[in-house]
Amino acid sequence: MSPVVKAVTLSRKLVLERPLAAPDGAGGFARSWETLGTVWAEVQPRSGRSRDGGEMSLSSARYKITLRATPVGSEQRPTPACRFRDGDRIFTIEAVTEADGVGRYLVCHATEEVAQ
Repeated sequence: MSPVVKAVTLSRKLVLERPLAAPDGAGGFARSWETLGTVWAEVQPRSGRSRDGGEMSLSSARYKITLRATPVGSEQRPTPACRFRDGDRIFTIEAVTEADGVGRYLVCHATEEVAQ
């Protein structure tokens, strides 16, 4: 008997990106982002908070992002080093788990931060 999996609606198009470190000419590194591809996902809001940073406030929201699974080791498989982009919105991936024992979907726990 196979496990019952909640229906997933993959209706949001997101760009998966990973960081690249390039020498900045001053002995350090500048980070840029490389596009790995586009995925269709279900994005569900979880919780949020706001912090006062003096001259600027920072609002952060947590999301559960579900997408079709890809094999371990594949460049298309998200990792906590990666992020999703939706236009100007950035979702930083904090953790990646399999949604079920069958491995049909991955769940990415992500945070979006917005300066106010």
